[in-house]
Amino acid sequence: MAADFVDHPSLFVRRERRDVMDTRELAAVTVASTGAAVAAEHFRTDLDVASKSSQVDPVTEADRRTQRRIVSMIESAFPDDAIVAEEADARKTLPERGTAWIVDPIDGTLNYSRGMSEWVTSVAVVEDGSPVAGINVAPALDERYVATGDSVERDATLLSVSETDDSAGALVASTLRLDTEDHRTFGRIADATIEHLGEFRRIGSAQLTLSLVAGGAFDAAIGFNPDPDPWDTVAGVFQVRQAGGTVTDRRGERWNRDSSGFVASNGRLHEEALAVARETLE
Repeated sequence: MAADFVDHPSLFVRRERRDVMDTRELAAVTVASTGAAVAAEHFRTDLDVASKSSQVDPVTEADRRTQRRIVSMIESAFPDDAIVAEEADARKTLPERGTAWIVDPIDGTLNYSRGMSEWVTSVAVVEDGSPVAGINVAPALDERYVATGDSVERDATLLSVSETDDSAGALVASTLRLDTEDHRTFGRIADATIEHLGEFRRIGSAQLTLSLVAGGAFDAAIGFNPDPDPWDTVAGVFQVRQAGGTVTDRRGERWNRDSSGFVASNGRLHEEALAVARETLE
């Protein structure tokens, strides 16, 4: 029997919606919020920072502590569910069948380690490979993005993608990982975006970037990772789709968790964003 999460003090959803959210959806909000609180306790404190794949891909003790707290809560409530998580020796691949949780304790660790506020704790729940909940909590920004059912909310306010259809006025983000030769690709994306679309940003957290597309702050986002990991994208992609947006791979096919890149948009500017991705990532 799953633990009762309905009256957990850190559950940030409107009470009137609780009856339409199942137990795992409620639990996802709780564990993401609790994990984010653990990360926030250590934010802007003196923590050891180590490197994983490169100097721009760090990990901190806060990542590990946050993940341990989240994983322990999930295992206690749902011992038969699979857990896929970023740090340490956690499982790295999603099962094709059954229920699985996807955890990124701190997405945007480089920002976090430098005292910047643009980072989130991310939790998604998938059933037979399809997301049913996607939660991104940004405690340093005091924002919580919750996607369940057929909608997405920020702090109990329903969100939808932007209505921008003027490409010249678009605000576009990139989540490209900046390792070695990727710097040149990043430059090409920036140049092409400014030439064909409008303003360009990179905030250093893929999940937060996708949440901002879902909320209408960004009109589109272009991402590329040759070795895609589900904890970097699944929750945020689910949010964009639930907010009425479009997410494909960089060739225009429906995005899935194994896609090496994505184009997320409000739908109105998707072809323009795809053209930038094709021009710079092929």
